[in-house]
Amino acid sequence: MESVRIRDVGPSPTETGAERRTLADPLGTTDIAINHYVLEPGERFAASLHAHPDQEEVFVVLAGEATFETRSSGEPSANEREITVGENEAIRFAPGEFQTGRNTTDERVVALALGAPRDSEEVRIARIPEIGEIACTYCSRGDMRVRNTGTDLVCPDCEATLAVE
Repeated sequence: MESVRIRDVGPSPTETGAERRTLADPLGTTDIAINHYVLEPGERFAASLHAHPDQEEVFVVLAGEATFETRSSGEPSANEREITVGENEAIRFAPGEFQTGRNTTDERVVALALGAPRDSEEVRIARIPEIGEIACTYCSRGDMRVRNTGTDLVCPDCEATLAVE
C-alpha cells in the first residue's frame, strides 16, 4: 500500500499552463496513470483535441465544472458533442475516442484524470486550438499521430509528416 498527500507532490509542466500533479510514480502504480489538475478560468487539461488509441481515460471533477468536447474519430463531423461535467461527476472516454476538456467558467476546476493502461504508446491529434483542424495534406486523414521525437505529426495511413510549431 502507498499513500501520498497531493499537495506534497510537485507540479509537472503542461503545455496549457494548468497545474498538474502526477501521482502514479509516488503511488507506485503500474497499470493506471493518475493526474491531479487545477484549472483556472480559461485553462485546458490538454493542448489539443486528441485520442489515445491504447488507453481508456476517466476524469473525475472534484470541484467546479469542466466542459469536454468529444468526437468519435478525427474527422470534424464525427459525432462531435460538448458535455459539461460538474462537481462530483465523472466522464469516461473509450480508447480511440477524441476528447479535450477545459474550464469555461469563472471558478477554479479541480479534477483527477485516470488512464489505463498507465503508459499510452500513441497519441493522435485532431485539432489544436491555436492552429485549427489537423489533417494529412497528402491523403486528407482527419487526425495525425504525435511523433515520439520532435514536434512533427505523422499520418497513420501514409506516413506523411506535418511540422507543428
